[in-house]
Amino acid sequence: MTTDWRLLDPMTPDHFRGWSGELVLDTGDPWVIEDFQMAFVVDLLRGFRECWLVMPEGNAKTTLVAAIALYVCRYVRWSAIDVAGAAREQAQTDWDAAEGFVLRSPELEGIYTLNPGLRKIRCVESGSRIFIAAADARTGDGTRPTLCITDELHQHRDLKLYRTWRGKLRKRDGQIIAISTAGEPGTEFETVRERMRQTGTDITRTETFVRSASAEVTGGAVLHEWAVPEDGNVDDLELVKRANPLKAITVESLRELRESSSMTEPHWRRFNCGQAARSEAAAITESEWFGAAVADAIPEGEPVWAGLDVAWKWDTTALVPVWIRDAEYRLLGPADVLVPPRDGTSLEPSLVEDALHRLHARNPIHTVVMDETRAEQLAVWIADELGARVVPWPHSPKMAALDYERFMEALREGWLHHTGDPKLTRHVLNAVAKVRAEGTRFDRPSQTREGGNQDMRVIDALVAAAMVHNAAAAEIGVDREPMIAFV
Repeated sequence: MTTDWRLLDPMTPDHFRGWSGELVLDTGDPWVIEDFQMAFVVDLLRGFRECWLVMPEGNAKTTLVAAIALYVCRYVRWSAIDVAGAAREQAQTDWDAAEGFVLRSPELEGIYTLNPGLRKIRCVESGSRIFIAAADARTGDGTRPTLCITDELHQHRDLKLYRTWRGKLRKRDGQIIAISTAGEPGTEFETVRERMRQTGTDITRTETFVRSASAEVTGGAVLHEWAVPEDGNVDDLELVKRANPLKAITVESLRELRESSSMTEPHWRRFNCGQAARSEAAAITESEWFGAAVADAIPEGEPVWAGLDVAWKWDTTALVPVWIRDAEYRLLGPADVLVPPRDGTSLEPSLVEDALHRLHARNPIHTVVMDETRAEQLAVWIADELGARVVPWPHSPKMAALDYERFMEALREGWLHHTGDPKLTRHVLNAVAKVRAEGTRFDRPSQTREGGNQDMRVIDALVAAAMVHNAAAAEIGVDREPMIAFV
């Protein structure tokens, strides 16, 4: 026997599901919340501070957040819900969705009062209100929100309003929702989206869905993303359908869109496939990298090789161990990444020494592969203090090309694995492939250090991993001979 939802505790998944079933769509049918929508609601009700839902257009995102806004307004007393559309037209769409539920749904009769002129909705029972407006960071300063909702965040001029609202959430232990389709490559929105997708500590991945969450719920963030994978075929309409979970979207409706004379390739990829907008020059796709992750760790006490890429003032210093069990099993990580002050002063050499000591205590380092340029004293210290051999590995174009070739070959053949370490992952997925006269090499996506987004351009852990993998695999005979003599 089904329990009446009214007897359940508010602000719980079962209560929300029951309450949402009382809402009436513009077709006159009751709204039946779908599983992918409910999964997002569950994470919201768990208490994640930031909740992102990114998916192709037409999957009823606005309908979902209209229901969420009305629900919180009714069941959290004296709550303040602020909704920001990307522009006036989007704000009107948000208003229409919420107003429509109120006007059509008998369950909501007498519960809310509507003020269309100000786009405000008040709940008679709870004393709460919803305010819907176009995005403008200047109007976000005076609010003390319980819940903020940013609709089509990719279309916002920037993330100033989002950051303003995010900074105010602690006042009332509030939350913020962002819903959007894919954005333009290189935008602030896409940068944050990519970081959330790749660096969560609790990640679930299927063919067309990623849930990436922080370990901490309170104060943490969660992303639900639906998209055709980077290396997926956007002309495979069955695959595109799996990236569009709303039941109303069918292969036939997608085919009609795809074959429309007005459809363009960029629009199809962004708005109908939701493709993650990493650069087309990305050296390693997410599917390649995450497909190489294993639950194993390098066995404690096993001697290891270590790649060390040293930087003192701006780029990071990265230390990456590799353990080669056999020709077809080479395990990287975790990486130790040291960030310099970036204020004109240098990274303390003692911090690099401490990192080497930490690794050596767990896994004795017998060989360190490094570019000794500007690190000659450190190389001497490694030999004297750790008793490890130091193999000079210059950052020349020819060596960088060979590092790239052998790293990618091992990854492609399924020989190379990693521990899932987020620091190494961040650097790997930052890298682009640059073709030069000497061959292809890993490179930074941007050579400039301006703009305050240094974390999205560093690849030092990948450089360290590629050079130590090349040196180790060549010397012990699982790959071809190295190009330089070992000392």
